[in-house]
Amino acid sequence: MKKISYFVGACITMAVCASGFAADYSGRFRNEIENGLDNKNTSNYIDATSLSYVGTHGELGQEVLYDMNPSCEYRIFHPSSMYIRIGGGLNVPGATKKARLGGETHKSHDSWNAMVGIGWNMSSYVRTELDFQESIFKFKDLNDMDAHYHTLNGMLYFDFARRYVRTGDIIRRRTFVPFMGIGAGIGWYNFSGDDGADGFLTIAPRAELGINLRFNDTIGLDVAYQYQMNIGHGFGWNTSRSGVDNVGNVMAMIRINF
Repeated sequence: MKKISYFVGACITMAVCASGFAADYSGRFRNEIENGLDNKNTSNYIDATSLSYVGTHGELGQEVLYDMNPSCEYRIFHPSSMYIRIGGGLNVPGATKKARLGGETHKSHDSWNAMVGIGWNMSSYVRTELDFQESIFKFKDLNDMDAHYHTLNGMLYFDFARRYVRTGDIIRRRTFVPFMGIGAGIGWYNFSGDDGADGFLTIAPRAELGINLRFNDTIGLDVAYQYQMNIGHGFGWNTSRSGVDNVGNVMAMIRINF
């Protein structure tokens, strides 16, 4: 009889303890659902309760802080506002004006360009960028003649998808973000050799259509098609005709946020 009473007492004690643990975990679970996970010890995270921070930095901060309870202690990553882009591209002969030499025209061949730019994320979907590009044009059947372009360009870009998406307590970063850009530029150009066209160059408009592949919160790869409408004084040699010369490039650029 004594053994039975010990057994019953042990069962009652275990039941009371289990009930206490269940109540504790239940309360913690409800708290996480209501207030979010607590990541206070992560230095790269900010306090979502600071609503003035969101107001100061605009929609870029709101893209991951929206619809949050001001009383919660949930902290989430804030994407950086500035970035740089470095890369280059190859010229597309079929999308580029032929150079003129006397009465003949010549397609571009083995032509390329390099660029470096700095940009600012204005909001979840809009960013602006200032870049410098240098282009080297070579032409089929003209081994000893080439052209050099140097341009400074201002661009306005539109992302077609939000970079960071919040689902409950989870912040998901999209891997692929398509984008387009429009802008204009100025610069100078020189077709080497005798009677080569050279002078001041205006690029208006300039357009870009591509996709951003995000590796992490800091680094991504932009792959894009770039179109430029060059307004100058001819595209080739023995010419002084003013007009429009179209140039197309396929570009690959590393984008680094900071």
